[in-house]
Amino acid sequence: MKDVAARCNYQPGDHINGRYSVIKVLGEGSFGKVFKVRNTEGSVYALKLLKLWEVHPEIRQQLVNRFDMEFETGQIKSRYLVQSIAHGFTEGNPFIVMEFCSKGDLMQLVKSSNPDLVKIGHQILLGLKDLHKCGKVHRDLKPENVLIKETGEAALTDFGISGDRNKRMTEKNILGKPTQIFGTYAYMPPEQVTPKRGESTVLPTTDIFSFGVMMYQLLTGELPFGKLENENDLALYIKRGRENNWNRETLIKTKRASGFNNVIEGCLIADFKLRLQTVEEVLRVFPGNMHPDTPPDESAGQLGLPDFQRKVVHGVLLRIMQGEEYGQVYKLNDFLKEGSRILLMGRKEMGVFNAVPITERQSSLISRKHCTLEWDEYSAVWYIRDGQWDKSAPGRWKNSLNGTYVNSSEVSPNGKPFYPGDIITIGDTKLRAEGY
Repeated sequence: MKDVAARCNYQPGDHINGRYSVIKVLGEGSFGKVFKVRNTEGSVYALKLLKLWEVHPEIRQQLVNRFDMEFETGQIKSRYLVQSIAHGFTEGNPFIVMEFCSKGDLMQLVKSSNPDLVKIGHQILLGLKDLHKCGKVHRDLKPENVLIKETGEAALTDFGISGDRNKRMTEKNILGKPTQIFGTYAYMPPEQVTPKRGESTVLPTTDIFSFGVMMYQLLTGELPFGKLENENDLALYIKRGRENNWNRETLIKTKRASGFNNVIEGCLIADFKLRLQTVEEVLRVFPGNMHPDTPPDESAGQLGLPDFQRKVVHGVLLRIMQGEEYGQVYKLNDFLKEGSRILLMGRKEMGVFNAVPITERQSSLISRKHCTLEWDEYSAVWYIRDGQWDKSAPGRWKNSLNGTYVNSSEVSPNGKPFYPGDIITIGDTKLRAEGY
């Protein structure tokens, strides 16, 4: 990151980094500005600039790290995710060059036309599916973060807080005043707004709740838990969300919403453990029971599977897909000593031994003794159990504080097998199991 971030008030005709000519300003927020640009070869893109000059120096690196994560998330190959093309710095401020979606966002589309919301909703779900299988959770799903391509297809964008724990994180702006910058209350599930013990882990069910709110709004023109115009409205909105008290009557009376009741009902359940758990479950009750129409995965090998789902030849590894050590790899079989079959995983901390130590400096959601990995030689399968043996704990077994999850399912101390392609979540960290 550059030490000095100069103010950049680019206007149409200006050049960014000597390679991109500004055509127009597409939008601006507290910390970002988006331009329509043309590169030196004549191709048109969207360029998102992080306005570091507006950010307190103490948190600049933190935001740059999230910006880097946004770029990496945009490189997931999917026709339903806005693709990252390139990134760099200009005058000390980072930028991302992205695929340009010419027809604006989903809210603009709904206001100006009468789109096929079954088809659009299906495409959004496929985008979420591609995010989730890579260990990402969008966490800020709303109509403004769904863009429409020239082809009319929907694609998700704005991955700056994908999977980030800080649900209502307060940052300092250049004047040092706190500003809420993450998430939008209207679409946030109860566990994201007011998290309780055991609700701090960000799971795919977060996006599923937001999807339900968004579809309700697009279908009816209203929000499911009432209006949101002031602080009193907000308190009532949150209360109704906790109580599963959404306006079912309006949905029933809306003709275009016919067939959506089971979808909305399953997505808006307050208890995330009872909510529809995966995109696949949502697709099964979605109108028309549509099936993915995506082309074969471009990373597929001869077996027709992505690399991480190929047959296990040497063993299984865990790769951090979301967390402070993004990309870190642990080859589980290499950690096993002769005659052993158990590995411990938990927060990296001096004086605590874990074969798989997870770095967690920005939060404290991972327990020091979080979970146990166990190799079953007879069935040649790895198992994961929540908690670890602790001779000082009552009953000798100590559970984690915030739970262990495989995909969206909570793991008990009795254990659950995991296979290549599965996502393990502990605290803020998501690890993908891969065969090698």
